Amino acid sequence: MRLLADLIRGKEVEQALNILKFSTKHPSLPLEKLLLSAVANWRIKNEGADTAGLYIKTIFVDGGRTLKRMNPAPQGRAYRLRKRSNHVTLIVDSRNSNAAASQTETNQQSA
Repeated sequence: MRLLADLIRGKEVEQALNILKFSTKHPSLPLEKLLLSAVANWRIKNEGADTAGLYIKTIFVDGGRTLKRMNPAPQGRAYRLRKRSNHVTLIVDSRNSNAAASQTETNQQSA
């Protein structure tokens, strides 16, 4: 999961979706769904804003809970099997909004 997160960090949303769509790695589908959900949430929060300048501002993967199972081994022993999960945090933002915000601050200071 972290390998794919490193691939799409800082990229435009459309480019990141293409990377995830054509990746052969297993976690590409959950990351693609997460990215589409983040874009939908951004659209709801910023009504009327254009999604053309969206990029992945932050993405990181933290360890989640671990399910501990026993796997049979020879001579009556058992090996511990750890089924790991993770938590992914993804934040999208618009490059245009950052430029517009700095532009308005500059205009207010010069006025």
